[in-house]
Amino acid sequence: MRFEGTEDYVATDDLKVAVNAAVLLRRPLLVKGEPGTGKTVLAQEIAKALNAPLIEWNVKSTTKAHQGLYEYDAVARLRDGQLGDPRVHEIGNYIRKGKLWEAFTSPTLPVLLIDEIDKADIEFPNDLLQELDRMAFHVYETGETVAAKERPVVVITSNNEKELPDAFLRRCFFHYIKFPDRETMQAIVDVHFPDIQKILVNRALEIFYDIREVPGLKKKPSTSELLDWLKLILAEDMPLDVLQDRDPTKAIPPLHGALLKNEQDIMMFERLAFMARRQGR
Repeated sequence: MRFEGTEDYVATDDLKVAVNAAVLLRRPLLVKGEPGTGKTVLAQEIAKALNAPLIEWNVKSTTKAHQGLYEYDAVARLRDGQLGDPRVHEIGNYIRKGKLWEAFTSPTLPVLLIDEIDKADIEFPNDLLQELDRMAFHVYETGETVAAKERPVVVITSNNEKELPDAFLRRCFFHYIKFPDRETMQAIVDVHFPDIQKILVNRALEIFYDIREVPGLKKKPSTSELLDWLKLILAEDMPLDVLQDRDPTKAIPPLHGALLKNEQDIMMFERLAFMARRQGR
């Protein structure tokens, strides 16, 4: 099984090497990179390329590691016992399987996505060390051990909001998705908009990368935001000359809400436009 990218996902050579190394070693693939660089989509495309089911565990700030294994609903069992429900005699009726349990017992080799692991508290990765290492865990309420017949392909994403523990990092194969260069971005755009005018794309990419290079920008626009911007430009049937002949005294690009996502960045571009107008007098 080798990952070579898909029709819908442009994978760079170093990313292909990382994915295939993690699949061969059956180590969790830890993927970092700017938001919007396709970390989550990568897991979806790996599953598609390997013809494997995808099991997604979307981590939140309140997520605890044990929820990925299972949860025992003691309150529901107590309530049913008070009501005389016969289900109460089978404790397994009150065990809710987590995403790791699903992955370990999947009839076919799955891809398990643990998305945005850095959103949870710092103990979350440490609490998963043993389970990810041994690919097994014990269910104390029933006395059974859930073990993976075959180690699933695990993809873990992080936006670098928190540092991950060294002990956790040692168990992963790491890859940082660099922001796409102009050539790679052109290939990504071609995948999503195969019939778009080349001149329009060239000018849009010039504006996009110029914005990213503005010093002091609080949030640089990402790949997904560029694609949204191009989709809007096409939907609005915007004339090409709007981009080609853009007035430098109007620093904010058209439909800028797809690219600039906070008021500080918009105000900075407005100041740049004001300075350009003063210099043009």
